Amino acid sequence: MTETRTKTIAELAREFDVTTRTIRFYEAEGMLSPERRGTQRIYHPRDRVRLRLILRGKRLGLTLAEIREIIDLYDSEPGERAQLSLFLDKIAERQAALEQKRQDIAETLMELEQLEANCRARLSELGDGNG
Repeated sequence: MTETRTKTIAELAREFDVTTRTIRFYEAEGMLSPERRGTQRIYHPRDRVRLRLILRGKRLGLTLAEIREIIDLYDSEPGERAQLSLFLDKIAERQAALEQKRQDIAETLMELEQLEANCRARLSELGDGNG
């Protein structure tokens, strides 16, 4: 079921478990554009979708510039198709970067294990130190 009602900044913050300051930051960055009624911000379903995409992008390690690029594509031609294609490219880049980090971590762990084994072997050679 699609959410159709508007929300206040406090309701949106509660829903996404973020601070109102976080939401105002994304608004200042031009990534959210709530309606204004006096001093109150009114967030429409479109803002909720955008906030969800922003937070997902941050969790995936994308930069704000990358997230903005993806979100902005939705409003331009060819719209969602271009947005999804770009998102797939960003996902592939992020996967490759994480895969490289995983490889680096595995190599570092192997080095540490070897260094630990060498240190333990040397300690054994030196004896208990009471000699």
